[in-house]
Amino acid sequence: MAVDKKKVIHEIRIFLLMILVVSSLRSALADWNDVPTGSMKPTIREGDRVVVNKLAYDLKIPFTTIDIVKWGDPKRGDIVVLFSPADGVRLVKRVVALPGDHVSMRNNQLFVNDVPAAWSKNPQEFRDDDGEAFVFDENLAGHPHKIMLMPQLSNERRSFETLIVPANHYFVLGDNRDNSNDSRFIGFIERRRIVGKATAVAFSLDRKNHYVPRSDRFFKALQ
Repeated sequence: MAVDKKKVIHEIRIFLLMILVVSSLRSALADWNDVPTGSMKPTIREGDRVVVNKLAYDLKIPFTTIDIVKWGDPKRGDIVVLFSPADGVRLVKRVVALPGDHVSMRNNQLFVNDVPAAWSKNPQEFRDDDGEAFVFDENLAGHPHKIMLMPQLSNERRSFETLIVPANHYFVLGDNRDNSNDSRFIGFIERRRIVGKATAVAFSLDRKNHYVPRSDRFFKALQ
């Protein structure tokens, strides 16, 4: 039986067009991001797949960082997905300071515009995979969330003098304050590098336990 080459080529073109359309929608509207490290623990764990709302702040041309239209900007406390200015790798971090803010840190205590982020008095102590860890409830300008400290790890950026966030830039931190490659190391984040807002954990796999699903983390909202 002879193969109709024109029909095959036509069907291939339709298939490729469908892939392009789906990829474009994913690039511009919504996506998910795999989290391979523990820099956002305890909020986000290794093996979590987080949902990224790419329409949270703007609409970009697919596969680029160019805005078509913008209707909002990240707020303090938002968990965002961004392209690192150091190497272009996608990271998940928390916005702690906005353009024009004064930000500093003293022994892991965060200050924004000279106001300290409030901590709970009694931390939760537990044994993390990397050793002893302490979890505090932190309140950043009315946005409560948890942070983790690991005092046994070496971190020369537990303290830094006051910095002023430039226009159109943001200062981001990992919730795992002693084990995060964030603005303390890679610098301020330009607005265009922010892909979208991480809103929930779609599903989670325990990488250190044969990729067993963590059902308790499925569809877990992030804050």
